[in-house]
Amino acid sequence: MNNVEALDFSNFLPHRAPFLMVEKVLSIGNDHVATSYTIPKTSIFNDHGYFNEAGLVENAAQTCSSIVGKSYFKDDDLQGEGTKLIGFISAIKKVNIYACPKVETTITTKANLISRLDTEAYSLCTIACTTTQDDKELVSCELNLVIREIK
Repeated sequence: MNNVEALDFSNFLPHRAPFLMVEKVLSIGNDHVATSYTIPKTSIFNDHGYFNEAGLVENAAQTCSSIVGKSYFKDDDLQGEGTKLIGFISAIKKVNIYACPKVETTITTKANLISRLDTEAYSLCTIACTTTQDDKELVSCELNLVIREIK
């Protein structure tokens, strides 16, 4: 997936509004990803004008899933038509939340693959992730995810 500007990220996740917590892919590779998300006022994670902790973790998980998830699609499949995936957090190994951003602001989330195990049935991965806003760190975490193709 070389042309990330043409990528409609929502086609690559099982989530739909109002639970889609990633808006744009800024860069993506086999072991890393960077995304951005402008938090809408209507977010289900709007807690008195702030994007709450659960929303931050969900944004991190959706960002992280794209590293392994992209390997299930062909590089030229910019519409996500090649397959459908399901994924979930199998463990939160660590999470540090330093601040919650205000709604109607943009956060940037970067993730790096630590390890990956592929079986015939699923992929299991460990990913380190940080979320920032205007260069201020909001979250750092390490997640285990399970990703599986729906056949």
